[in-house]
Amino acid sequence: MPQNAIELRGLRKVYPGTGGAPDKEALKSLDLDIPAGSVFGLLGPNGAGKSTTINIMAGLVRKSAGTVKIWGFDQDVNPRQSRAAIGVVPQELNIDPFFSPRAALELQAGLYGVPARERRTESILTSVGLLDKADSYARTLSGGMRRRLLVAKALVHAPQVLVLDEPTAGVDIELRQMLWDYVRELNAAGTTIILTTHYLEEAEQMCDRIGIIADGALVACEEKSALIGRMDTKTLVITPERPTALPEGLPEGVRAALRPDGSLALSYARAKMSAGRVLDAVRAAGISIADVASEEPHLEDIFVALTSTKLPPEGEAPLGKAS
Repeated sequence: MPQNAIELRGLRKVYPGTGGAPDKEALKSLDLDIPAGSVFGLLGPNGAGKSTTINIMAGLVRKSAGTVKIWGFDQDVNPRQSRAAIGVVPQELNIDPFFSPRAALELQAGLYGVPARERRTESILTSVGLLDKADSYARTLSGGMRRRLLVAKALVHAPQVLVLDEPTAGVDIELRQMLWDYVRELNAAGTTIILTTHYLEEAEQMCDRIGIIADGALVACEEKSALIGRMDTKTLVITPERPTALPEGLPEGVRAALRPDGSLALSYARAKMSAGRVLDAVRAAGISIADVASEEPHLEDIFVALTSTKLPPEGEAPLGKAS
């Protein structure tokens, strides 16, 4: 097993302008290492270059410059081996409606040159919960089942790297949980997982390492805990004994908000302020405290700070198609 499942060096992609428009530099000398065996979150706002990066790794888009190594295979030197090492679950539900799941997997395996005796069609269909629909036309499958079929197709050649591009966009909670349970099993068995998602709670729960792309450049790439630790913000959530208004006379730098449930949220920089000083100021404002809790920063906080982009809340549609 190589140290890194993916190594990108100086990766550039320039799309020629049309109709007199200037060229668009989608990727700007991107350097990125994704450790083998990790669950890696590749995040960024719309148009940041995520899908361009994925499509270059998958061999679907021609890069303008740079090198791509997948599982140690240079894409330019060993294109077949590098492509065989990666499987991509696309965001779009692009499935032939007249193929059954079984036929779709057999065709996909044939395209990758998997010998008939080595194919795992039955076991893969079982793993994604489609065995009972193995011989049904794909057009009769629900959206969630089609999403499962895309995962199954990406696994027919047993890739060492699996890319999930917005895999849970528009799917129900049950399917989402099933998918993540299966992804954890794949990762435990040694598969490197690369995830793009607009739902940052998902990335925070699933990933052990995060890379953030903004405007074609990598602005952060760290262990999840280290990345979240960049935020120096802490929030005290105070439940007053009686309904109250926002307190006056708070120390400089403390931001106060009154939440719908009547609690006070007081945010401050840990390096410049202590929790005790904040609580003393609340008491000095005449507020009796019934309970107090603390909130640590989340991945969304660092994402917004690095990209100046606010993502839609859980359950809402992403801001257009990811790219």
